[in-house]
Amino acid sequence: MTISMTSLMKSSMSKKALWIAPLSAAMLMLAGCNNSSAPAENAEADTATEAPMNIKIATESSYKPFSYTDADGKLIGYEIELVDALCAQMKAECEVISQDWDGLIPGLNAQKFDAAIAGMSITPERKEVVDFSDPYFHSGIILIGKKGDDLSVDSLKGQPIASQRSTVASQYLQDEHADADIKLYDTQDNAYLDLTSGRVRGMMSDKVTGTDWLKTEAGSGYEIKGQEISSDDDAMGIAFRKGDPLVAKFNAALAELKDNGTYDQITGSYFGTSSTAAAQKVVVTDGVDEVIVVEEDAPVEAATN
Repeated sequence: MTISMTSLMKSSMSKKALWIAPLSAAMLMLAGCNNSSAPAENAEADTATEAPMNIKIATESSYKPFSYTDADGKLIGYEIELVDALCAQMKAECEVISQDWDGLIPGLNAQKFDAAIAGMSITPERKEVVDFSDPYFHSGIILIGKKGDDLSVDSLKGQPIASQRSTVASQYLQDEHADADIKLYDTQDNAYLDLTSGRVRGMMSDKVTGTDWLKTEAGSGYEIKGQEISSDDDAMGIAFRKGDPLVAKFNAALAELKDNGTYDQITGSYFGTSSTAAAQKVVVTDGVDEVIVVEEDAPVEAATN
């Protein structure tokens, strides 16, 4: 039987093609796996890295100069600027909303928002139901009364004294001056209104907000009475739900702001100094001769300022 050279060549090429085809297919499959899965994984990683955190933060908007509203209803103040800086540091998308003071912790635990910043002191009672960031400010308590009135911290028995509900100031009144006629209000503003209208004789207030109010026209006829009161509960922190990993993220951002000078810049713009320790001293220089230090389970002691 005669086989032509052309037939042999075709047969040889067909066998070679049959051998190469599976190898080529396998190589293409491997190449396809390498070229498709890696970019997909990288894309997912990039997306995870680039996607900003969305955080809703509540504040109480009548606590000047910490957080309050301007004439246009926009939230402004020390804590608002601090939150903006913290969120920028974390590359997070943050929404700040106004919430009644009494609803801050219940709303937080009901997951209506993710954090709360509103001049909230870090107290043992609050730490039982929420977690706090590292302190971002330290404050104390002052008694405010009308100029010329002989009202003092030692003469509150039977006197109508105002304070905002669920604050360190109101708790101090209830613990140390239960014999006073204590009037509690939902906001600082409402307490100021009753003070200026004469319905109460004095007001126990956070020292920063109280001192700021004394600089206003409404507060021009009032003054700090006697001593600043300092307690173990005067450190302010941002509140979070128990076990929330956001605590660590905010603490890291706060530390970075302190390291890069942003924290000092914001604090200084409101309190005339670059540190909270100095701010604590600056805002209460007028009319304060000494500081009463209240320690837990300890008697009240007087110390020079």
